[in-house]
Amino acid sequence: MTLKTISSRDNPLYKEWKLLATSSQARRKAGRTLLDGVHLCEAYLQHIGSPPVCIVSETALLNSEVKVILQECGDSQSIVLPDALFHALSQVEHGVDILFVVDTPEQVEPQRLAQSAVLLDKVQDPGNFGSIVRSAAAAGIKQVFCGPGTTFAWSPKVLRAGMGAHFLIEIFENVDLEALIKRADIPVIATSSYAEKRIYDLDLKQSVAWLFGHEGQGVAEHLLALSTHQATIPHLGAIESLNVAASSAVCFFEQVRQQTSN
Repeated sequence: MTLKTISSRDNPLYKEWKLLATSSQARRKAGRTLLDGVHLCEAYLQHIGSPPVCIVSETALLNSEVKVILQECGDSQSIVLPDALFHALSQVEHGVDILFVVDTPEQVEPQRLAQSAVLLDKVQDPGNFGSIVRSAAAAGIKQVFCGPGTTFAWSPKVLRAGMGAHFLIEIFENVDLEALIKRADIPVIATSSYAEKRIYDLDLKQSVAWLFGHEGQGVAEHLLALSTHQATIPHLGAIESLNVAASSAVCFFEQVRQQTSN
C-alpha cells in the first residue's frame, strides 16, 4: 500500500473529486460517485472489491478502522488530504474521514419484468429513495427501476440512506415505466391512498412489482391505469397517508410474511 499526499486545492484530481461531491451532473457525466464513511466503504469492499480510489484525511490515518480498510484496498490509488480539503468533499459531519471514488454500474435493462421488483415514479427525496432501496434489499428484492424525474440513485445522500444496499441490487435509471409495465409477466401493484383493496388482501406469495410514486402527487394516473392492482395500507390514525419509504417497507415485508408463512 502506497499513500500519496495531495495538499493543493488546485490539483486536477482534487478538482475532479470536488465536482463529484457537489454536482449530480458531474457524477452522471463521469460515471463515478463518492462513498462517504466507514460503513459504505466496508460494504463496497465486501460486495464489490477494491475501489479505484481511496481518500482519507490526515487525522483519519490514526483511526484503526481506516487502517484496516486501507490495507484491504490493495492496489487502489490511496490519497491523503489535509483535514480541511477532505471536509470540503465530505457531507458527513463528525464522521470518520474516508471516501471511496467508485464507478457507477451500467446495467442492461431486462426485456421483461419477470421477478419481484420496485418501480419508482418521480420519487425525489434522496432519503426516501435510499430507504426504499435498503428495505427492498432486506426483503430479497433484486431490481429497482427508476422512471424519469426520480432522484439520481448514486448521489452521496442516497447512498448514505441506502447503507450499502446499492451493492446488493440492480438499479436501472431513466426507465420508460409505461413500456416496462406493459411488458410485465408478473402483477404490478400500485399503492394509492384512494384504493379500496388492502395490500393484505393480495396474493403476495408470487413475484410482484411494486409501483410507488412522487412524495406529494403519488403515482401518475396513466401508470395507475396500467397496474394490475391498486392497493392501500390501512391505518387507524388521522393521517392521510404514509411516507413513501414507510409505505414501501410495509409492502415489502407483507410480501416477506406471506412468502415465509406456513
